Amino acid sequence: MMLRKLGTLIFVLSFFFYASGKEVSINATSESLSTKKEKCTYFVTIETTCIKGADTSNHVSLRFGDENSNDILVHHLNSKHVRRVDPLEPQVLDDIPRKPFQACMMDQFQVTGQCVKSSICYLYLKLAGSDDWRPGFAQVQVLEGPHFSSNTFYFRRYLPRHVWHGSDLCETQVTPFGVKRKRNVFGNRTP
Repeated sequence: MMLRKLGTLIFVLSFFFYASGKEVSINATSESLSTKKEKCTYFVTIETTCIKGADTSNHVSLRFGDENSNDILVHHLNSKHVRRVDPLEPQVLDDIPRKPFQACMMDQFQVTGQCVKSSICYLYLKLAGSDDWRPGFAQVQVLEGPHFSSNTFYFRRYLPRHVWHGSDLCETQVTPFGVKRKRNVFGNRTP
């Protein structure tokens, strides 16, 4: 509907300029008229430690982004599972489909979201459920721009439940009183 109105407007404007004796060339494509945002593909690698009881079958959520407030949020990361990798031997274990987040394993997930404009500098995980989970590390690779990939974010502790837990390395300043970081506030708060 809106494209049809825009097309009518372009026709009227071109007729107006043609009638006034001025030649005008207006090139409009449907791609330039759409408000479609650019999407990127991310590969997320998460290791689960080898301590007894470190695995989980609960839902895990992921949030990461860059210092320009490009925030990628993934609810139920478990559903984005691509493959499992043995941490001792870098071979892919795709033979048997298995649950993610098992002890002593690394899992890879494929996520699609808005594109980051600088290096990924924060990553948070959230565990929803009743059992414990102890991730070792997490890392995000940007398929379309490898130079925007993250460093390794280390956890190596049991995650608290129902809260975001992770690291933010964005916009750090060294002051005489220590390292000062900008605080990330997620979501819109209404008074």
